[in-house]
Amino acid sequence: MSDRLRPRDLAILGLESPTSPMHNATVEVFDPAGSGFDHERLLELIADRISFVPRYRQRLQTVPGRLANPLWLDDPHFELAYHVRRSALPRPGTMDQLRELVSRIVSRPLDRDRPLWEVYFVEGLADGRVAVLSKSHLAMVDGVETVELGQVMLDTSSDARTLGRDDWRPSRPPSPLGLVLTALDDVVHDPRLVLDTVRGNAAGVWRSAGAVTARAGRVAEALANRRPAPVSPIAGELSRQRRVVTVRTDLADYRTIREAHGGTVNDVILATVAGALRGWLMTRAESLGGVRRIRAVVPVSVIDEDLEATSLGTQIAAHWVELPVGEPSAVVRLHQVSYSFQAHKEAGRGVAANRLAGIAGFAPATFHAIGSRVAAEELGRGSQLNVTNVPGPQSPLHAAGARMLETYPVHPLQPGHALAIGVTSYDGSVFYGITADRDLLPDADVLGQCVTEALAELLDTASGARPRVPRGRRKTSRKS
Repeated sequence: MSDRLRPRDLAILGLESPTSPMHNATVEVFDPAGSGFDHERLLELIADRISFVPRYRQRLQTVPGRLANPLWLDDPHFELAYHVRRSALPRPGTMDQLRELVSRIVSRPLDRDRPLWEVYFVEGLADGRVAVLSKSHLAMVDGVETVELGQVMLDTSSDARTLGRDDWRPSRPPSPLGLVLTALDDVVHDPRLVLDTVRGNAAGVWRSAGAVTARAGRVAEALANRRPAPVSPIAGELSRQRRVVTVRTDLADYRTIREAHGGTVNDVILATVAGALRGWLMTRAESLGGVRRIRAVVPVSVIDEDLEATSLGTQIAAHWVELPVGEPSAVVRLHQVSYSFQAHKEAGRGVAANRLAGIAGFAPATFHAIGSRVAAEELGRGSQLNVTNVPGPQSPLHAAGARMLETYPVHPLQPGHALAIGVTSYDGSVFYGITADRDLLPDADVLGQCVTEALAELLDTASGARPRVPRGRRKTSRKS
């Protein structure tokens, strides 16, 4: 049988539009001192590891007449140098300049005529540092058959390892008639594919009809001189441009708060997000009387004994949290968030953070991609925001011998959602990646500042101490 897209993958593709590109990204900052890590070494590293993620050398191929779902086929023109690109900042580059570059790159959709991923090697950061920005389409990464490329690129040792590149040659692409015959053969072996195809085609029709209806409704409201219904401060019609904000904090602060008030580090992170949203809304003079809570979908890991070890031993499920942005007490916000996760913990299906952090490879890249998929699949169920927190390893990781200093997840924006937040803990720090619509939330950098202030507020309730400043930390600027 062929490697055909499943309905869930097709649904992710169906959500994509010029204003809602469906790719996940990660920004990693490295210290290349003594390793010789540069663009050429990155090319060699990916060439050495790409055989572990064969999907990264495949492209989408539609079937004539849409008789079946599209397939993943080897790209006959695959060129690694096209996907692994080189960029630079004016020396000495700042984090603000890096964020601006990242914002522009993640705003652009991936080319569907090629494998759906790109990696950028960014030179010129201050202190001799370099950055690697990777972006992969959500349809590619499911955590079962395909993991994120970043997961196989990093090593626990500073000694550069060569695993041995393969002698890959693309399979001969089928003709249009061959695609049809393959589709018919797949249906014979699995009749459920007929239903999948019908559902996929019907979903496409309904999406188109829904877009037309929405546009017609806006026109009717304008002709009737009526104002549209009030919308959430973090919702609206998206533009094609993004703004990315990064924040680095110290993991020890979250543990101090947890020890003082109970709960988990995840609870503290979400309470910090709630406090940051509250502070940000207040700077915008938003009435908190009308915005008492923000409903967030928070993908969580659950135990599933039916999954094999190759699926990372877990699956990701949606969990809804009402972030209490209207609550003035930081401690009460924390307890309300903890309570919302109590049922998940008591069910016995939760996965401990240390178990996730111990998975071979840098699993957060894959978990963030799956978390974005889960959030996309839950679109339309009343959520206003998706927040994905993934615990990573607490010891240094390296790429071709260069030590990774920082890692920031950059999540896609779902249609109508102007904000998404990803969080990764790694090597003693907690890294926030905030993605915002550039037009709807021009002050997203202020939200980044509010994250550190919300954490300081919680820390004051625990010990009276101020947050620790991790090594190499840069303050979030009000300019992006």
